[in-house]
Amino acid sequence: MKNITVLGTGVLGSQIAFQTAFHGFTVTAYDIDQPALDRAAERFRALAARYEAEGVDGAADGGATAALDRIRLTSDLADAVAQADLVIEAVPENLELKQGIYRTLADVAPASTIFATNSSTLLPSDLADATGRPDRFLALHFANEIWSHNTAEVMGTPATDPAVYADVVEFARQIGMVPIEIKKEKAGYLLNSLLVPFLQAAGELLVNGIAEPEAIDATWRIGTGAPKGPFEIYDIVGLTTAYNISLMGDETQQRFAALIKEQYIDKGKLGVATGEGFYTYPREN
Repeated sequence: MKNITVLGTGVLGSQIAFQTAFHGFTVTAYDIDQPALDRAAERFRALAARYEAEGVDGAADGGATAALDRIRLTSDLADAVAQADLVIEAVPENLELKQGIYRTLADVAPASTIFATNSSTLLPSDLADATGRPDRFLALHFANEIWSHNTAEVMGTPATDPAVYADVVEFARQIGMVPIEIKKEKAGYLLNSLLVPFLQAAGELLVNGIAEPEAIDATWRIGTGAPKGPFEIYDIVGLTTAYNISLMGDETQQRFAALIKEQYIDKGKLGVATGEGFYTYPREN
């Protein structure tokens, strides 16, 4: 695989595209319109600066700048995938939206192109039929801040060609990830099967009026030695993602989704990416 296309340039999509380009691949980053692409260009420049500031190996020696030169931006989906060996989909966590995108992709992408979803909660089987190529489709899930939290969970469906699975595992390794091979489908993979219940518990404490985010986070940090509490993690993940996932939950989680939307998303407070979420950034701990 040489030419990689990333669909969606949000917090994680932009990281996937930049990390892939940083490791020498030619990357096309797709989003729906020019304003979204303008925001993506800003994210890529910020990532280049962050790689250098955090001492990512090779970044300060020209690697970060070179990565920017390997990324092409487009809002034309057919153009984005015309030469793609691998398409990594990182669009919002909405089943109908993803299925619609895959139906379009099936018509415009070369027959040889592998499709991979970065969905954090949906099973790849929920999307496989829409791809038109279930044997060349699987999940490839990244953690946020992928240059340091560098797991890549690889999860196929019963229809996934084992050779395709092996190719994606090797690709993950080539872009600096630690491939985590998952033996069978599990909503949430490994990481989110552990993380989501933890975050949901924090949301429940908040909407039920038990404590405020600062107290909940401090309790977790002090009691466990963890570097961040759940609401700090929510801000890193992004409140739009938190909203979409919570909306699919039980009554309590839906109340939490409503709180996020009313008090934060509707006011443009989406987390670290916008400078404000549950907290204001940059912040001193």
